[in-house]
Amino acid sequence: MPVTTNTYLLLGTNMGDRVSQLSRARGEIAGQIGPLRRSSSIYETDAWGNEDQPPYLNQVVSVDTTLKPLALLYIINAIEKQMGRIRTGKWESRVIDIDILYYSDRIIDEVNLQVPHPHLPNRRFALAPLQEIAPLFVHPISGKTTTELLNQTPDQLTVRLFNPDTYEQHEI
Repeated sequence: MPVTTNTYLLLGTNMGDRVSQLSRARGEIAGQIGPLRRSSSIYETDAWGNEDQPPYLNQVVSVDTTLKPLALLYIINAIEKQMGRIRTGKWESRVIDIDILYYSDRIIDEVNLQVPHPHLPNRRFALAPLQEIAPLFVHPISGKTTTELLNQTPDQLTVRLFNPDTYEQHEI
């Protein structure tokens, strides 16, 4: 019987119908990677890294998968390509971006894959939705919970809770 591993993925988009892109990505993940256990609310942030682009919508999902880490990365890249992502440079606008934040509590250091995500402690746009669904998850390198990482991150980028039905926004 295959071993199931809980993994946390960050979804992000700043092109087209952003809410639909996130919905489609969740569907593709559920169909190709494994069942979703939890999904955070959707959050909106200004672009990080290259600030001259539209704001992003971000969401974190928890998913159970039987895929090994590199196979998971391969499927994620295939989903991004299937949804229309074209990689042209670092921090560019994108139809969809899917990052592996955690693969259970494993530490993975491969040429093409580092888990936990190496920039997670410095990205409020990833920590805020992660904190919503996994506040007590312990980062396997720092030993800090998600809540501690969020409270201590040097990133001061504004993260707003996004409600697509009413377009209400609340700063986090």
